[in-house]
Amino acid sequence: QVQLEESGGGLVQVGGSLRLSCAATGSPFSIPNMAWYRQGPGNERELVAGITRDSRKDYADSVKGRFTISRDITGNTVYLQMNSLKPEDTAVYYCNAPYVAATLSAGRYWGQGTQVTVSS
Repeated sequence: QVQLEESGGGLVQVGGSLRLSCAATGSPFSIPNMAWYRQGPGNERELVAGITRDSRKDYADSVKGRFTISRDITGNTVYLQMNSLKPEDTAVYYCNAPYVAATLSAGRYWGQGTQVTVSS
């Protein structure tokens, strides 16, 4: 059983930065790809960024140039560096695995979510 634990959310002003982390435990060797999703107030959950084991990266158009997804050398921790934050980035951010890069689809495992609030 895989567990995903997010951290790093919080309150930040417009234009600020935050770095989210997601640590995978349990059976991380079975997880080639991981992703970040978010769900804002009144919105459906959407893909923010995904990364594969060979470091292919996918981004939502709304975050390209501002957010960067990366993973550590073990591949068991994924990060989301968020810069130039906007009020519309306010959402609960979820870690997901195994991310299906071919279809940009979510896998079966979800973290509990971490709140990101951008104040204007």
